[in-house]
Amino acid sequence: MFGVVQGVGFRPFIYRLAGKHRLHGFVLNNSQGVTIHWEGEARSIDQALAAMLNSPPPLAKITSYSCREIEPNKYSSFFIQESLVREGIEALIPPDVGICSDCMRELQDAADRRFSYPFTNCTNCGPRFTIIRDMPYDRRQTTMNQFDMCPSCQAEYDDPENRRFHAQPNACGRCGPRMELWDHMGNIVNEDPHRLLLAGNILAVKGLGGFHLACNAMDEEAVDRLRQLKKRDAKPFALMAADLETVRRCCRLSAAEEEQLISPVRPIVVLQQQDLSLPQAINPALDSLGIMLPYTPLHQLLLSPTLSLVVMTSANLSSNPLITANKEALEQLGEIADFFLVHNRGIVNPCDDSVGAVTGGSWQYTRRARGCVPLPVHLRGKEMTPLLACGPNFKNTFALTKGEKVFLSQHWGDLDNYLNYLKYEEAVPKMMSLLDIKPELVVHDLHPDYQTTAFAGKLCRDLSLPAHAVQHHHAHMASCMADNGLDEEVMAVICDGTGYGTDGAIWGFEFLYGDYGSYSRLGHLHYLPLPGGEASIKKVDRMAYAFLISTLNNGVKQQAEQVLPRLGTKERELLDIQVKRKINSPLTSSCGRLFDAAAALLGICSINKYEGQAPMEMEAKARHSTDKGQYYRLELAKNGDGTFTLNTAALWAEMLEDILAGKEPGTLALKFHWAVARAIIDGVLHMAAVTGLDKVVFSGGVFQNRLLTAMVKELMAETKIDEYLHRQVPPNDGGVSLGQALIGNEVQKRCV
Repeated sequence: MFGVVQGVGFRPFIYRLAGKHRLHGFVLNNSQGVTIHWEGEARSIDQALAAMLNSPPPLAKITSYSCREIEPNKYSSFFIQESLVREGIEALIPPDVGICSDCMRELQDAADRRFSYPFTNCTNCGPRFTIIRDMPYDRRQTTMNQFDMCPSCQAEYDDPENRRFHAQPNACGRCGPRMELWDHMGNIVNEDPHRLLLAGNILAVKGLGGFHLACNAMDEEAVDRLRQLKKRDAKPFALMAADLETVRRCCRLSAAEEEQLISPVRPIVVLQQQDLSLPQAINPALDSLGIMLPYTPLHQLLLSPTLSLVVMTSANLSSNPLITANKEALEQLGEIADFFLVHNRGIVNPCDDSVGAVTGGSWQYTRRARGCVPLPVHLRGKEMTPLLACGPNFKNTFALTKGEKVFLSQHWGDLDNYLNYLKYEEAVPKMMSLLDIKPELVVHDLHPDYQTTAFAGKLCRDLSLPAHAVQHHHAHMASCMADNGLDEEVMAVICDGTGYGTDGAIWGFEFLYGDYGSYSRLGHLHYLPLPGGEASIKKVDRMAYAFLISTLNNGVKQQAEQVLPRLGTKERELLDIQVKRKINSPLTSSCGRLFDAAAALLGICSINKYEGQAPMEMEAKARHSTDKGQYYRLELAKNGDGTFTLNTAALWAEMLEDILAGKEPGTLALKFHWAVARAIIDGVLHMAAVTGLDKVVFSGGVFQNRLLTAMVKELMAETKIDEYLHRQVPPNDGGVSLGQALIGNEVQKRCV
């Protein structure tokens, strides 16, 4: 049996199935998956096989199986044989799984021996990926190997009728991992963590894949203090709610969103806020909340009816790597956390929380991590060359391929951060070993200065491997194609922040068509200078000014002075010189910068203190506008050779007129969103007319904007063109490695 068949109660399930159908033989884990040897009546074996395929354990995913008849060994019973290590790992490493209802019941039952035990788990839930060192998935290969099971746990482990039969992390308070509460000096203290949170303290909490910082979300002073100490000016905090009732009290909750919240992944789900009494410091200037339910017993024990909502934000500082070790937490968080809730179960593979939202009616990841990694994306019928796709520089994931599978790593963040890069450098060979993949090709981004490009070059020199560079937005396009099982020529709209173009410009609002092997660029947002590069990405007033003076006539400078009062005279003069003389002003067609400029011009946000702040705040404003049906002109200008550019001059002129007329910013933000949505559809229709294609994929970080995506879907419904959004990997750069892998594979096969 191949697929996710280890660490999910598969062997106990087969054992019970054998008993039901009176079959003898054995079942064992091996490096490829699970081997079953059944002896008995042919009809009984057929029935058992059908039951296994039709009703496997809830967390199992059977991707394929092979079956053959052999001479019987005349076993007298059915048993679970010790795992067998063979060369060539095919078995899938299981992801971590949120606490199941049975374990939750035991946790809360005062009569149960696991009452209030924070590491309760069974074959249906608990840690997997974050504790595994090697395959096959057995206790000795995990960080649970230091805990010898007590007689009671061992009896459960050995009892085929028990749901902890061969549950590798099985433990109880007598024999398993233990929790300790430390003060900020590392001294053990005898306090109740729950009461400490209620009293306004900040706790550093060691979870499944790393540390969080937690405080009472209803305590405004505690939330403010956490924000101040963590030096996190504006980026929203994630919340953990005790139950669905609490979530419904805070947010609107659809059936699709509820389904995600209670799924085994237990992601952070971005929801529409409705309780406006929550401290504003949780999500400044936004109208949505990122909420998750407790996914470990430890988290559940922190919550109660009197403490039903806590801030639960990653404890890493300034985009540094996740903190996973107790001592490391004490050293880094000693001036932030009042107390440390730690335990002695090791974290081998750090893994952040997964995040997503129901966007345009469908679930879409923003970050694919805990609960998902390292499950692969399956490419039905497409045999992949073994390769490493190094991923992008920001929101990095890398990918490894084997057979019909692409394995995306967990999220590594910004690799310009040296500490993140070191973790990335360490993780690549580790994952290659865990998955037993020896790449024959290394794929990387086209950008010559990316850390991933340098890493690819070094790896290729060390291992004598060929390398292939991939344009960033072609990778986005291929990622969405693979995400939806497309293998033919399609159109693509990529709305993104930054990607190195083949002409040296910074691309970002692109209309492409092609396939995995090649692409053509049919249209893009017209180029404009990005004065000072990163400076204008952060200080978006600069971006707005650059758009105005580059697209409108000289008379606009006086108006710009009025609507951008935060830009001083000297800074405007400097920008004039930079743009005119093309000093440190690379050209860009970025959609992210277009949104930045609009948000600045509308007075919604002048500085991006975190990535995407200005567009997110503008989306929130626009969502609450009731003035529907109006839009600015974002005009498609044909070039005569089938290509086109989107011209923003009319958009800025009309927006300036509205601003100077004193119209409400939310209304104007909504008109801007409709302008972009309509321009996207205009571009799609133009591409369809030129190419004759009838399928389009949408990718890029801008499609995390739920309002824009819903508008695009609404307008697409009026066409006869099939649209595809991301489903399994994020539309942002976190999904780029998937596209790189598909493109590299195609190039490699064409070279053979």
